[in-house]
Amino acid sequence: MIKIIAVGKIKDKYFKDAIDEYIKRLSKYVEVKIIEVDDSNMEKEKELIEKNINVKDFVITLEIEGKQLSSIDLAKKIDSVFNNYPNLCFIIGGSDGLHNSIKEKSNYQLSFSKLTFTHQMFRVMLLEQVYRAYKINNNETYHK
Repeated sequence: MIKIIAVGKIKDKYFKDAIDEYIKRLSKYVEVKIIEVDDSNMEKEKELIEKNINVKDFVITLEIEGKQLSSIDLAKKIDSVFNNYPNLCFIIGGSDGLHNSIKEKSNYQLSFSKLTFTHQMFRVMLLEQVYRAYKINNNETYHK
């Protein structure tokens, strides 16, 4: 299972529609669960995020300071995670980022860019890249 823990709610219908579309596409390959936690102060966000992390999860935090990967390298990373863990958990922080204790729980720090994105847009981007990874890993056309 892929779990996405995200701070904040999706408000705009067009983002909700895009998220639903990628979850539907991914359902052919993997179960996707999105857990939204309230946008609050960093300490409260930390508590809400920690409640949803399982010891069997491979945790990838999305951080500006993280490692940048190509789509093909992300596909390889996802494939290798599922060889050793039953769950892959992506964590998207709030506007203030992630609490240091969440970063310390991370198995891998990933950055999509040095740019800043809204959490709504980023959630769509993450799902699109995960979908692209599954297409790559299954030698299906899409990613070029």
